[in-house]
Amino acid sequence: PRLCVVGSGPAGFYTAQHILKHHGGARVDIYEKLPVPFGLVRFGVAPDHPEVKNVINAFTQTARSERCAYYGNVTVGRDVTLTELRQAYHAVVLSYGAEDNRVLGIPGENLDGVYSARAFVGWYNGLPENQDLKPDLSCDTALILGHGNVALDVARILLSPLHLLRKTDITDSSLAALACSKVKRVWLVGRRGPLQVAFTIKELREMINLPGTRPLLNPADFTGLENAIKDASRPRKRLTELMMKTALEKPGEKTAEVQAAAPREWGLKFQRSPQEVLPTTDGRRARGVRVALTHLEGLGDSAKAIPTGEVEELECGLVLSSIGYRSLPLDPSLPFDTQRGVIPNSLGRVEGVPGLYCSGWVKRGPTGVIITTMNDSFDTAQSVLEDLQEGVLDVSTSREGFGAVESILRSRGVRPVSFSDWEKIDAAEVARGKAAGKPREKIVDPQEMLRLIGH
Repeated sequence: PRLCVVGSGPAGFYTAQHILKHHGGARVDIYEKLPVPFGLVRFGVAPDHPEVKNVINAFTQTARSERCAYYGNVTVGRDVTLTELRQAYHAVVLSYGAEDNRVLGIPGENLDGVYSARAFVGWYNGLPENQDLKPDLSCDTALILGHGNVALDVARILLSPLHLLRKTDITDSSLAALACSKVKRVWLVGRRGPLQVAFTIKELREMINLPGTRPLLNPADFTGLENAIKDASRPRKRLTELMMKTALEKPGEKTAEVQAAAPREWGLKFQRSPQEVLPTTDGRRARGVRVALTHLEGLGDSAKAIPTGEVEELECGLVLSSIGYRSLPLDPSLPFDTQRGVIPNSLGRVEGVPGLYCSGWVKRGPTGVIITTMNDSFDTAQSVLEDLQEGVLDVSTSREGFGAVESILRSRGVRPVSFSDWEKIDAAEVARGKAAGKPREKIVDPQEMLRLIGH
């Protein structure tokens, strides 16, 4: 069987890995629109979380397997259509993630000084499409809309001491911009309460312990929560207890000294729903956000935030919207649920299209960490293996696989990047990083990557 996977992030690699491991004859080709592989492991994971990137070692083993091939610099839907791929392979798995972000849908979100957290993360992580972002960091207060791990990542990068960031693979240009940053206060604003935050305890603890910063949590936000968390799950309970403990900690005698030593601060604001980004007098830049105060109806994760009618203005010069990523349909022929931003599927089998599968965020929505994506991808791979075993996928007719795709790409002037090409780019990045005392210095321009490998 000849199979292909579209997207080389965790979902794509885990799907390929599982199929290769459990089927001794299958060949898997992985297509990626960028020259470089690994998706959000490279472009989403925070630079100060190098341990999370260790999965790259396992993905590299998969890519080096003689039954696996990597073709970067190929945009499916443009350079080769989905229909053409389905003609060339016995099965196609779509694992291309969520390449867009949800919009706030409020007045003023297009003002200068307002960015999506997704673009900001792409900017400091070297994602080519975000290299011209040039965020304005000349204000003292930033507002992040959202209470997820991405929101905490962004807050941590904004407030981290430079000596910590210098040892990471953060891009050189974003490090230079952060070195000139005037931001010293970050508020993370959410529509719901402490029991509904989406971040996890590890990320919260990291934020609380960030050197040179102090947390500002209002004890009043946690009144009466002791009873509410009695029935909560253990992770939720521990997370809420840590927030409560942080909120209630009494500053000791050394307050002045501690404050002097912690020139930066961050805090959580709850039950506030953004209504409008407020413009400066010239109407061009953001000077704050008007929020509606909310009360919660319902309990736990299903609680809904209902505006009370009261509003409040929060002053800031930088607004980062961190309310979630969103998948897009890759080809007009693809069934797609635009409401939920996913491909309609059953256990990874795309509804109504035999031989087409999906895994990762485009399958289940943009939530969860790498381990969630791993399990999800193994489930999809299992569906493919079952369909092979039960003859649902007809492998009696041979398919040309990359042979057929290669001639299509050549006719359209597209040159794919191989995995050994990527290893040359990788070596160059590591060498540049070594010279600067970093694990790597990412090349951010795809044209430079292609020149480096002689394309």
